[in-house]
Amino acid sequence: MREVAFIKTNKEKWLEFEQAIFGKQLKNPDELASLYTQLVNDLSYAQTYYPKSKTVLYLNNLAAKAFQKIYKTKRQDTNRFVYFWKTEVPLIMYEYRRYVAYAFLVFLSFVAIGALSAEFDDAFIRLVLGDHYVNLTLENIEKGDPVAIYKSGSNWGSAFGITLNNLYVGITSFVFGIFGGLGTGYILMENGIMLGSFQYMFVKEDVFWESVRGIWIHGAMEIFAIVIEGAAGFILGASILFPKTFSRMTSFKRGVKVGVKILISTFPFTIAAGFLEGYVTRYSNIMPNWLSIGIILTTLSIISFYYLIYPFIVNRKTKLNYEALSK
Repeated sequence: MREVAFIKTNKEKWLEFEQAIFGKQLKNPDELASLYTQLVNDLSYAQTYYPKSKTVLYLNNLAAKAFQKIYKTKRQDTNRFVYFWKTEVPLIMYEYRRYVAYAFLVFLSFVAIGALSAEFDDAFIRLVLGDHYVNLTLENIEKGDPVAIYKSGSNWGSAFGITLNNLYVGITSFVFGIFGGLGTGYILMENGIMLGSFQYMFVKEDVFWESVRGIWIHGAMEIFAIVIEGAAGFILGASILFPKTFSRMTSFKRGVKVGVKILISTFPFTIAAGFLEGYVTRYSNIMPNWLSIGIILTTLSIISFYYLIYPFIVNRKTKLNYEALSK
């Protein structure tokens, strides 16, 4: 069968299924399961005869959304909170993994630009960080405590203020995605250049290691979360620019919904980073190396696993359930 005929034959069924998944009047789980089985059969047929077709991408995306809907409405899966963290967010991260890659690529590119600019222009660091901050840090380096700036203020006051600021940055990065992703790119650029020039300042002063074992105690989760929030902003921007098979408004609504879920998922990590910065980083100079490095590796491993590895595990499990459900 030609692909055009295949689409024409099944178009009404797919539209009905799409309405069942994304429409306001949802079908019951049994009806969804029946439609889903038909959809999986169509997907298998399309993968066999039209492997490089956009029809395969469309049906695969629809099948993934359908399984989430069916899986979520099972009686045994009554804990919405657990489902959100354990299944929903990881599946979203897997589906939009390329946007995470884009966000990391953009951010790391600007980190490199910040570092290179600091290397070839002595005034660049002061331009980015400000004279007061640079002078204070240089004074701390001379006193033998490069990250002493993190000791200012009370523990709870620092943790609270830092957390609020980081939450603001994350929310802004996402919301600015409404400008076709350019606003999000600007936030990533601003933070990337700042990080690159900031870290290079310690390289110039030969205290890079001392800065790493202090700053990255909280920085691992803080910076990683900012990049993930940037990915959410890019998703929002793409939903406006590239609506695919949906109307632009429907695509935008989906982009907002997906982006907000990703944004919310970063909040615990942002709060944890604020706690570490307010209560732990200030003691980095008296910590043994094994402890500070252990904290850094642990925090980085946790957030990396959740956003980069666990989504593949959940997706693999989902595929196995697809097969079991369609038999």
